[in-house]
Amino acid sequence: MKTIISTPKAPAAIGPYSQAVVVGDMIYTSGMIPIIPETGELETGDIKAQAKQAIGNLITLLEEAGSNTDSVVKTTVFIKNMNDFAAVNEVYSTFFKKDCPARSCVEVARLPKDVLIEIEAIALKA
Repeated sequence: MKTIISTPKAPAAIGPYSQAVVVGDMIYTSGMIPIIPETGELETGDIKAQAKQAIGNLITLLEEAGSNTDSVVKTTVFIKNMNDFAAVNEVYSTFFKKDCPARSCVEVARLPKDVLIEIEAIALKA
């Protein structure tokens, strides 16, 4: 049995998908991009500003689903430019401080709304 997670505290889906799905004790999130939930506007700053917003959105969604950063098992980070890898790591490390989850980081040609970063996670319920 699956439970759909939907919250106005994280960016609304911009297509036919759920923000997150819970199956048993596992949470699977959709990719979070740097949309400011309160306004629906994009964070248009540099990669650090966009990473902070996108990861913040992911954490808010995880909390809404009953989890937290300590319970994240795996993240996948999509970035527009691999030259931003170090800057993304700098921001990422402020959210994931110990016992970091497994992670993939992939450079992609284009992301929704032409943002610089998108991040998704698999987590355990806390």
